[in-house]
Amino acid sequence: MHPMINTAVKAARRAATIINRASFDLDQLRVTSKGHNDFVSEVDHAAEQAIIDVLKQAYPDHAILAEESGASSNLHDENENVWIIDPLDGTTNFIHGFPQYAISIALQHRGQITQAVVFDPTRNELFTATKGVGAFLNDKRLRVAKRDKLADALVGTGFPYSDLTGLDEYLKMFKLMTEKTSGLRRPGAAALDLAYVAAGRLDGFFEKKLKPWDMAAGALLVSEAGGIVSDFTGEGRHMEKGDVLAGSPKIFSQMLNVLAPFA
Repeated sequence: MHPMINTAVKAARRAATIINRASFDLDQLRVTSKGHNDFVSEVDHAAEQAIIDVLKQAYPDHAILAEESGASSNLHDENENVWIIDPLDGTTNFIHGFPQYAISIALQHRGQITQAVVFDPTRNELFTATKGVGAFLNDKRLRVAKRDKLADALVGTGFPYSDLTGLDEYLKMFKLMTEKTSGLRRPGAAALDLAYVAAGRLDGFFEKKLKPWDMAAGALLVSEAGGIVSDFTGEGRHMEKGDVLAGSPKIFSQMLNVLAPFA
């Protein structure tokens, strides 16, 4: 394993300890609201701090972009290395005790995502990828699913939940994709949904208005497992635009045909 991945895994496991401990006593959890249906718990903050501490100790000069604390003071355009962190993707699931959430850590090197860790603490599943080396689940090589017809595909998505302005458009996409696939799923943690595409558990995934930390690690997992990740135009600007479409190559192109009008 790449040494930077080892450090990220160590950081993710440290965060998982905090998350798992809190999951046994959800009644005691302090939760605040950032906006409509957009929650942050003290666990998000504590887990994020644990991750940052581990990364900073190993790589003091690297910049950080994290969901709760934002950008580190040394983050600017020409950064060599930026760690992109979501300490708890699926906070709403977590605070309800719904076991579908994950820790997501990615390294961006000169504008390219080169290392990725997505850790599911409830199932002890560790997804990792290094650019050019492949994607793995607990050291087992991952490949995207082989299904080639959208009609047979199981596709993941995420709904707007805090900014509801796009909901009507979303329901149109939802209807179209429900008609054209064998099923649509909305588990509630984009990092895990993308990891599941890489693992072949989902054939594809789409969502709009995501943040970089929602998809940075998951996108590398998918591409290293032989899939394609892009925005809804197919131009690959998902990290800037926040709209992401991912899947095995054949399913991706069929999803793109359906969803391109919504780009």
